[in-house]
Amino acid sequence: MTAEGLIILLLVGAIAGWLAGMIVTGFGFGLVWNIIIGIVGAFLASWLLPRLGIVIGGGIVAAIINATIGAVILLLIIGLIRRR
Repeated sequence: MTAEGLIILLLVGAIAGWLAGMIVTGFGFGLVWNIIIGIVGAFLASWLLPRLGIVIGGGIVAAIINATIGAVILLLIIGLIRRR
C-alpha cells in the first residue's frame, strides 16, 4: 500500500467512524473514539468484505460505504462486549 493509499484509507475511516457513530446510537464512545473505530473498521472492511464476496463498486463513495459497514459492525461488537 502506498502512502497516498494509506492517507485516503485514514480519511475514509474517519468519515466512516463519524457516520457509524450517527447510525449506531446507544453505544456512543464520543467523536474521537468513533473516528478511531471508523479507521479500524475501514481496515477491517477493506480486508473482510471482498473475501465475503461483497463488492459495492469503485470510487470514494463506495469506499466510504464499505468502511461505514465495517465501522458499524465494529461498534456493535464493542458495544455488546462493553455492556456485559
